[in-house]
Amino acid sequence: MTIIIDTSFKMYEDTPDGKDPDTYSRTLQNYHLSLWSKPLPNGKVFELSSDENPPFFLRHDSDMGQFLLSSDSILHTYSRWKRESMVSIIQTIPKSDIDAFYDLASTIGGYILFPANMVDGKPTINGIRGMHPRIKDRFDLTLECIRRWYTGEESPLYIHLDRYNYFFRLFDSFKGYCKFFLLDDLVNEDMNEIRFWLPFQEFSTKSSVPVNRNEYLQYKENVIAFTNARGKRMVEYVNEKSSIPNQ
Repeated sequence: MTIIIDTSFKMYEDTPDGKDPDTYSRTLQNYHLSLWSKPLPNGKVFELSSDENPPFFLRHDSDMGQFLLSSDSILHTYSRWKRESMVSIIQTIPKSDIDAFYDLASTIGGYILFPANMVDGKPTINGIRGMHPRIKDRFDLTLECIRRWYTGEESPLYIHLDRYNYFFRLFDSFKGYCKFFLLDDLVNEDMNEIRFWLPFQEFSTKSSVPVNRNEYLQYKENVIAFTNARGKRMVEYVNEKSSIPNQ
């Protein structure tokens, strides 16, 4: 399934009020199908199918195994947090800038897939990313944890990622994972280091989120640059895919 990717489309636009675009946006579901139904590093095609009606999930069933996947928003503006410290930061920035940031984070450049099934009643990757105090929904920090999983290094998410080792093994390596999900713009050229959105201090900082206006603006600038670059990369990939017969 190949469709035109509109990098300006905000996924909440076709989502019923009060619902989560990750499971209720038909556009987002279709974009995921088009982007991620493709060959893995081992050459086998990771063909995805989806539910006909919401809530939407994506599935793969082959000799590689059975996979139940869900969309996950990987960009967080923190603009809807109720914590007083974050509210005070957001209030110093023009509302139009915050709204534009939120809208950009709602486009396809801000989404990925993770396994949707719980293992032994433990949180999914999607869930634990938001709950863990050393991550707080930051995808750059999540990606560092994924990089460390591939190298066997400890991280705040290691045991949670390892519950889904069968999923990460699909991509052979961290580079394979990044190339598959078009995350090139969040890693260096050799794909062995993360381009963090804020200075990284080995998961030892007191806060995983911006703690003042300057930090928030730095974070916002880096997230915007990544989202725009990844969105462009997605369009180029889909255009190339559509030009290949039988793709």
